[in-house]
Amino acid sequence: MALNPFVRRDNPYLLVVSMTGVKMGDRLVQVGCAHGGRLAAVAGKVGLSGRAVLVAPDEASAARARKAASDAGVLVEIETGPPTRLPVEDAAFDLAVVDETGGLLGTMRPEDRVVAVRELARVLRPGGRVVVIGAAPRGGLGALLTRAHSGPPFAASGQATLALEADGFKSARMLAAREGLVFVEGIKPRNG
Repeated sequence: MALNPFVRRDNPYLLVVSMTGVKMGDRLVQVGCAHGGRLAAVAGKVGLSGRAVLVAPDEASAARARKAASDAGVLVEIETGPPTRLPVEDAAFDLAVVDETGGLLGTMRPEDRVVAVRELARVLRPGGRVVVIGAAPRGGLGALLTRAHSGPPFAASGQATLALEADGFKSARMLAAREGLVFVEGIKPRNG
């Protein structure tokens, strides 16, 4: 059997796992699940000594997550609830990942978005991090057609960074824009 040099052999989720900085033993909460494979890849890194919880906004997202976790053999606790009322404990997590690629936060009313960001702060331990994974703006003809109907995606526009800063997250910044994704990070202050 000949090897095809055009077939991608590396892990398609390596970038996402790297950008979240998730590691063995972490307590992870992910909010939203537009892509089950990304969830499984990140959740798989916490191992048996960590904890991975998904808060799905609806049953379709929860089903997508269940299938991806099962296919990958990853343990993920799956809860259903809105991002404005996360059904998890206070200060219980080291890392919160928000899957914004489906417009979870960007399509919310501004006042609901504020509540959702405050919920992220509530569930993170002091010094915990939030990583928002959003869609990068499209290029070429697709960009012209999309911009006629809407502005740039929430994370790529800088709005995610501003939302995190407004609710007290420190060092909020865009980490990278690669492979069609944008990564925005903020850190919950240790003394607040």
